[in-house]
Amino acid sequence: MDNDYYTDKKWCPSCEEYGPYLMSIEHSYCTSCGSEVRLFSDADWGTFQDSMTARRPKGGRPRNDKKSGGRGRESA
Repeated sequence: MDNDYYTDKKWCPSCEEYGPYLMSIEHSYCTSCGSEVRLFSDADWGTFQDSMTARRPKGGRPRNDKKSGGRGRESA
């Protein structure tokens, strides 16, 4: 994978494709049409979000152990 600014691309909604861009402090702009660009297209953003959700650990309280009578620990 090549992590070089000169080969990096972002999504331009006006051109409807990934392409080179110019960065400023707050925004990035397409070098072809000058529109503001973003990191992902809508479809790719949904795919990215789904993959991150699948990787997220399940939260919550651990299940009770049925063998110990519903108590979390053995009594002394």
